[in-house]
Amino acid sequence: QLQASGGGLGQAGGSLRLSCAASGIMFSNFIMGWYRQAPGERRVLVATVSSGGTTNYADSVNGRFTISRDNRKNTVWLEMSDLKPEDTAVYLCNARRTVTPVFNYWGQGTLVTVSS
Repeated sequence: QLQASGGGLGQAGGSLRLSCAASGIMFSNFIMGWYRQAPGERRVLVATVSSGGTTNYADSVNGRFTISRDNRKNTVWLEMSDLKPEDTAVYLCNARRTVTPVFNYWGQGTLVTVSS
């Protein structure tokens, strides 16, 4: 189970922090990620972090967002700074295991709204 929290209303230029707590999985065996889906648009990757800490970011958030994880706390965070109205979306936590057995889990999503 993936439980996301921390969404809400932010202002352009401001910051928000999202958290995702995982349970029931061997957290350190999973690539953790954040995706987002704006109204009427498809779900897109925001950022991922491997168990060892290697990160990957979408071009649209690179330099503004930071993904991190703590394998002891089974938690992944997304620090969002310099927010823009186009960051408004439902943000979803993802846990993906790419070696056999393959798993792909999604959290319930948390809404981030950025006002201009």
